[in-house]
Amino acid sequence: MANDYLGEFEHLVLLAVMQLGDEAYGVPIRRLITERAERDVSFGAVYSTLRRLEAKAYLRFTGEPSSSPTGGRPRRIARATAEGEHAVRAAQRRLRRMSESVPHSSA
Repeated sequence: MANDYLGEFEHLVLLAVMQLGDEAYGVPIRRLITERAERDVSFGAVYSTLRRLEAKAYLRFTGEPSSSPTGGRPRRIARATAEGEHAVRAAQRRLRRMSESVPHSSA
């Protein structure tokens, strides 16, 4: 599929959504990326990327958001679509193919 390109941060966000399941909303997504990718990111970057992935049809939000236990705004839980899962697999295949031919350093 020619339209399955993911930028690096889109890839990270979509992987986080896939890993978090029912907890895939802004705070846990940001925390997971910060912990596992060792990359400090803003909430604004996470939310704008979620909107971009939704526009690409790589994720959707649950129709009925869960209520926040703190009484704030309801959470919108993100879910990867089949197209989003395909885009992740395609991106990982491309990275593997490119990495296979990198010579190992003898240093």
